[in-house]
Amino acid sequence: MLDLQVENIKCGGCASRITAKLQELEGVEQVEINVEDGIVSVQLTDQTNEALQDEIRDRLKTMGYPLAGSVHGLESAGAKAKSFVSCAIGRMSDDAS
Repeated sequence: MLDLQVENIKCGGCASRITAKLQELEGVEQVEINVEDGIVSVQLTDQTNEALQDEIRDRLKTMGYPLAGSVHGLESAGAKAKSFVSCAIGRMSDDAS
């Protein structure tokens, strides 16, 4: 299991969106989110696949959930803004279900 501490996870909407986007990646078997601790846990078909692990980190950052402590200043503010949008999309997806 790949466990990543990320920033900006606030609610189930965030978790829903992260789960959906990471499960799109080939090689991702399961995604679990601990909202309170900001932990994204990803089960991969091949735990040694460094390229996939990098792709997961990049996708999280692009969505506004960078690794904890990896962004600062304006980049951090931008990540927070992206995470609000991602969270809203996740909430709308949850409501549509």
